[in-house]
Amino acid sequence: MPAFNRREFFELAGTGLLIVAAPLASEAQRGGGAASLGARLHIGEDGFIAVLSGKVEEGQGALTELAMVAAEELRVPVGRIRIVMADTDRTPNDGITAGSSTTPRTVPQVHRAAAAARSLLLMGASRKFGVEAAALEVRDGAVAHGGRTYGYADLARSPEIAAAYKDALPEGTEVTPAKDWQTLGKPQVRLDARDLVTGAHLFPSDIVRPGMLYGRVLRPPAYGATLESVDLGPAQKLPGVKTVREGEFVGCAAPTSYAARKALEAISSTARWKTVEQPSSDGLFEYLKQHASREDRTPARERGSVARGLAEAGVRLKATYQVAYIQHAPMEPRAAVAEWQNGRLTVWTGTSNPLGVRQALAAAFGLGTDKVRVVAPHFGGGFGGKHTGEAALEAARLAKEAGCPVAVHWTRAEEFMWAYFRPAALIEVEAGLDGNHVISSWDFVNYNSGAAAIDTPYRIPNVRVRYVPSDSPLRIGSYRVLAATANNFAREAFTDELAHAAGQDPLEFRLAHLDNDRIKNVLQAAAGKFGWKERRKDKRQPSRGIGLACGTEKNSVVAACCEVEVDRQTGSPRVIEVVEAFECGAILNPANMKAQVQGAIGMGLGAVLREEIRFKDGRLLNGSFAKYRVPRFQDMPKLEVILLDRKDLVPAGGGETPIVAIAPAVANAVFDATGKRVRTMPVRVPTA
Repeated sequence: MPAFNRREFFELAGTGLLIVAAPLASEAQRGGGAASLGARLHIGEDGFIAVLSGKVEEGQGALTELAMVAAEELRVPVGRIRIVMADTDRTPNDGITAGSSTTPRTVPQVHRAAAAARSLLLMGASRKFGVEAAALEVRDGAVAHGGRTYGYADLARSPEIAAAYKDALPEGTEVTPAKDWQTLGKPQVRLDARDLVTGAHLFPSDIVRPGMLYGRVLRPPAYGATLESVDLGPAQKLPGVKTVREGEFVGCAAPTSYAARKALEAISSTARWKTVEQPSSDGLFEYLKQHASREDRTPARERGSVARGLAEAGVRLKATYQVAYIQHAPMEPRAAVAEWQNGRLTVWTGTSNPLGVRQALAAAFGLGTDKVRVVAPHFGGGFGGKHTGEAALEAARLAKEAGCPVAVHWTRAEEFMWAYFRPAALIEVEAGLDGNHVISSWDFVNYNSGAAAIDTPYRIPNVRVRYVPSDSPLRIGSYRVLAATANNFAREAFTDELAHAAGQDPLEFRLAHLDNDRIKNVLQAAAGKFGWKERRKDKRQPSRGIGLACGTEKNSVVAACCEVEVDRQTGSPRVIEVVEAFECGAILNPANMKAQVQGAIGMGLGAVLREEIRFKDGRLLNGSFAKYRVPRFQDMPKLEVILLDRKDLVPAGGGETPIVAIAPAVANAVFDATGKRVRTMPVRVPTA
């Protein structure tokens, strides 16, 4: 059976689970995952097994991955597992769904819980059969011996097993090693695929509660604007409309979304705002440098002496890289439904951080967290952009005033302007080569975007890397793999410049500076499949070039080779082919992993080719899909993904790192095609 549909998700309690279906709130809130087996896994009267996780499914495939893990340890088909996720009243505290953390942190918890459950069931069967557990056979949700069979549901009725479910998960529970996997490691179609392709899946914006109204919120006309006055009277005269003003918060709710929009228009027509001067994207990078924090607030990571290394270098190079703000642009904008009952608040919303949103709601309304429940149904894309709960707070405020459930669905324009952005970055790099054309010194500073993957993986004796925060003119936050994209772009593009200055092949130059065998392996795999050495020798068509790049983050490694063609008149690159190799330890679901890498490449191409937030006077200049063009099908190149499956390594998350190699690979290919270096994202080929 597939995972719970949304109605089953909301109605889980009372479905005939033998073990209590919902853990106590105090137990679910404890850090470090489920405190007991009963907080993680339940066996149903119908033979199905429910696995509970505080993680959120937002398109990355966690639901299927967790089901496969439980099925592996319990020796049942994947379809026998039901996954219940992201409900602060029912599921354990697995932390925020971010940082590719589900695989390295939550998967081991589910592994242990399912293995512990199997061990308990075997012990129960051993008593019933009167034989050692080692003599029993476990298959398809049952334990067999000598022609007799006991199903898991029969065994779970044992008082001893029921009591053991309340105990803490035993430490040191042995799980099935990767080399012996029967379910994991094999391609598995997503368990929610049918609902997704048939439209049966209910997203947060599809939720409807009895008597629900639709809410809208008054937004400022520009960043930094403050409300001086507003008249709610015109909106209050409209039928069925409720209005709220609490300080700067002004909103309304109405029986239909159309009526809510008309009420908001009536309010907006009376609003008077005070605006302040705001910077423009045209002068963004000068602004970031001028408004940088004092560097002594962010200590440098150093080894050796960069000053001495540069002074002694035979060749010195300097370059500055610029990376624009971009928006997450999920297909589903922020959405929430809030409902108050007997002083208790329940919110359904698309967020990667249900516990954090619950805390924010509790603080906003002066409630204990036990009075707030947050449910995060599987939602339509986040990419790091939905760690916060703006729509949840707005819906809760409106619902409290209206006395009935209220839904708040952000418009596309609101999502573009008022959600947070991937930080822009200004990166300055200087390095030197010694007399043997070896990198002897490396000085790297990132302004504004962050320190993720800021350290160089290359063998360099004298290194200094720094992250310097700046007073960002736009609201910034998490984005897929954080600042690693910007840092890897600058590092790998500059490494190509060093290879060129050394008169060496970019692949051989990198391999000569690497001690990390995992990075070497993906580089060689990608280059081999791409035919790097042969294509370097071949005479290519005019305006065509090839490039490569590699990187590491989140305990995984990636390398990409690509071919581009540059339009000589516009300077715009067209990516013709990409071969990317990726390794993140033992692979749990190869089908999902391949899709993750393909998606990361596609998403990365958007930032390479044209994604860039433009702004002036506190307003966005391209806050719509018509003006802010994410990748289309026509932008996708010939694409080949190579997955290196390392059964000897623990699984690492694979949703983020594959994005970091595509931008520098394209930039390096543009140089190969034009002889001009690219130091901006999106890529702009210098015309001078």
